[in-house]
Amino acid sequence: MWKKLSCSFSELNLDITLAAGQSFRWTKSTNSEWLGVISGLVCSLKQDTEGNLLYQFHNSISKDSSDNQNSPPAKRQRKNLKKSLKTVVKNNDLGNESILNEYLNLNFNLEDHYILWSKADENFKSIGNIHRGIRILRQDPIENLFSFICSANNNIPRITSMVEKLCSNYGERILQVKDRVLYTFPTIDRLAADDVETNLRNLGFGYRAKYINQTAKVLLNEKPLGWLENLRKVPYKEAHQALLSLPGVGAKVADCICLMSLDKYEAIPVDTHIWQVTLKDYMPHLKNSKNLTNKIYQEIGDFYRDRFGDYAGWANTVLFANDLKMFKKDKK
Repeated sequence: MWKKLSCSFSELNLDITLAAGQSFRWTKSTNSEWLGVISGLVCSLKQDTEGNLLYQFHNSISKDSSDNQNSPPAKRQRKNLKKSLKTVVKNNDLGNESILNEYLNLNFNLEDHYILWSKADENFKSIGNIHRGIRILRQDPIENLFSFICSANNNIPRITSMVEKLCSNYGERILQVKDRVLYTFPTIDRLAADDVETNLRNLGFGYRAKYINQTAKVLLNEKPLGWLENLRKVPYKEAHQALLSLPGVGAKVADCICLMSLDKYEAIPVDTHIWQVTLKDYMPHLKNSKNLTNKIYQEIGDFYRDRFGDYAGWANTVLFANDLKMFKKDKK
């Protein structure tokens, strides 16, 4: 049975928000329904003709089911999950709404910020009129981290395939919805196993297999419990620098994690798309630069932060989505 959260298309464009390379666990059916996993819960999402968010959760997580694995690291990783899902046990509907509100950042007034960004930048104004309601997801930092290690020199369809392989090979089966089997995202200890790098190479991960395995080992053996989640509590620059200590995490990946799971909304991930947008519309003097050096990367980020303010990462994501080929047909 579908439940409804009041919303509008100016506050949430579900199709672009879920497809534009933030999370890689959502699939869209022919009837415009999205199916994915949030914190171990299988969820279907869609919008009605007025933009209201319609949702269904296909399972629930109880204390007993979340303690199935005997691995101490797995239990430790689930500590925060069980805490955040207490409301589901007490009141399923309110708990589910709370999970969606947090995951989709629905408490952030997007329409008002579009107005501010449009006043600050004519280019954003024209793009924002076409692509409304693009939100930043607030994801689980562990899933976000390993997903974006997969993103290096990669495209969205291939990253999606890799993340699905991670889940189907190292996660736990949750349930099947129609023809799709849904899995939990792997725990750190599963990804830290000694045979993971070889297995992932055989699955087509290439050099990313080493980084996934090494980063999992660093988190498991060298970092304190909750280290990654606790980066939400420190300033952006400190969190960004800390992430750079992980194997396979460069400046762009660190900024993706800061923006999409660590509440650092001033983070500006500079990838190929933003580089091209920047050269074309904002900083043409950089066209003579042969490489995206650390200095230039910082210069670009500072430019957008000066232009759009504390939530520059949100505005920048709209510019990013506009440059994706999959959304070119949406322009009128």
